[in-house]
Amino acid sequence: MRLRILGTAAGGGVPQWNCACPGCAAARAAPALRRRHASIAVEAGEGRWYVVNATPDIGEQIEECAPLRPFTYGPGESARRRTPVAGVILTDAELDHTLGLPRLREADSLQVIATETVRGALAGGLRMDEVLAPYAGISWTPLPQEEPVRLDDGPLEVQGVRVSGKRPRYAADLEPAGDAWAVALRIRDRRDGKVVVYAPALAAWPAELDRVLDDADCAIIDGTFWDDEEPHRHAVSRKTSTEMGHLPITGPGGTAGRMAKLPAERRLYTHLNNTNPLIDPNAPGHGELAGAGIEVAREKAVIEL
Repeated sequence: MRLRILGTAAGGGVPQWNCACPGCAAARAAPALRRRHASIAVEAGEGRWYVVNATPDIGEQIEECAPLRPFTYGPGESARRRTPVAGVILTDAELDHTLGLPRLREADSLQVIATETVRGALAGGLRMDEVLAPYAGISWTPLPQEEPVRLDDGPLEVQGVRVSGKRPRYAADLEPAGDAWAVALRIRDRRDGKVVVYAPALAAWPAELDRVLDDADCAIIDGTFWDDEEPHRHAVSRKTSTEMGHLPITGPGGTAGRMAKLPAERRLYTHLNNTNPLIDPNAPGHGELAGAGIEVAREKAVIEL
């Protein structure tokens, strides 16, 4: 199985447009420190890739990843618009993970794999179907939680694991189907049994997540905040990290201890907020995590299992 890291930042990216915190200021001064919104791409077959979450950066993320760029396969105008991007898999309905869908409107059709809860939010809250219909028809594929669905009838299969009932703010008054607002993805290669678990937003760590992580070869997990009080210290929110829907990395209730015990060969954090000290590759926290066998995902990195 081959994955590509397209982005590693939480909402707003790094730097965030309206923020002059030390992390954002450093990223403006040194472009190598910039981070795009968290996303990965997974290769479902020869020349067929699925992007996980359609971020506001999706156009740039595709351009910066050569295997995702369009190519010419014959004469004529239409032959120059063939894309390796087979579809999008959504982990939730948050704006940071869905605003990229309109940027894909030039497609003849767009396959989106999501839970019925997420689909209902996008259709009812953002009117995504109605907005995109004049441009590209959306083909919805349900993301099951009981049994996996195969990607392109190929070797990869994916299923959702509910990790949170946290709604996006715009969906506060919606009455969707079910409560699978945020899921982790379990992606399995039927050829060799390799498993990747991708969970960029964790408001809780349910027993079902433990179950799928037990046989994961690679775990890419929510690392939005370093500790629970970080949003307070930086005046990001009056809420704690946990109250904002993201388990912190360290401290009481932190995920680092759980991550250190996972059997996965690769254990990585992603979805870093601009206030998280880990956005600095020289921050002491990197060494602390490395001692426990944990990495921070690098943008444009390739993971092969």
